[in-house]
Amino acid sequence: MTDIKIMCAYDKMVDVVELVPNPKNPNKHPEKQIILLAKLIEKQGFRKPIVVSNRSGFMTSGHGRLLAALHLGMEAVPVDYQDYANEAAEWQDMVADNKVAEYAEFDNEMLSEIIDELEAFDDLDEELLGMVQSDIDKLMGRFERMEQQNKSQEIQLEAFDDDKFEHCCPRCGFRY
Repeated sequence: MTDIKIMCAYDKMVDVVELVPNPKNPNKHPEKQIILLAKLIEKQGFRKPIVVSNRSGFMTSGHGRLLAALHLGMEAVPVDYQDYANEAAEWQDMVADNKVAEYAEFDNEMLSEIIDELEAFDDLDEELLGMVQSDIDKLMGRFERMEQQNKSQEIQLEAFDDDKFEHCCPRCGFRY
């Protein structure tokens, strides 16, 4: 697929078969994440280049984006080449690239305002926010929608009258 727009600065477009994922990358990318990344790239273009070390030739960032690009059938991807002093610096950057983001906290009020404004657009795809609809409903205070979706049927107490109700002990078979 060659119609993916490249929306980021990069050093060079590189054939996907030339890229070497770092064998020490501790991040695993489940299929669900790859599909979502592919959808984001397809809809919004490639917005972050894959980072490759000039020292080792290994990727230090963008392993998931590469898998998404392969999923989309891309033949080449944008790559940014960077210098690292040594192997330790590469590994630290690779691990920190993903791990540090986990410490971020959402300002739920701000996020709620953004989602509220986004809902004015007809083509809003909530999945491109990386959130499921129930998370958005919870954030937006739409508990009534969640309650309707999770509403269970009301129990008919008449069905449990003494003359209609029988139980059998699963251990001994005693009926009462």
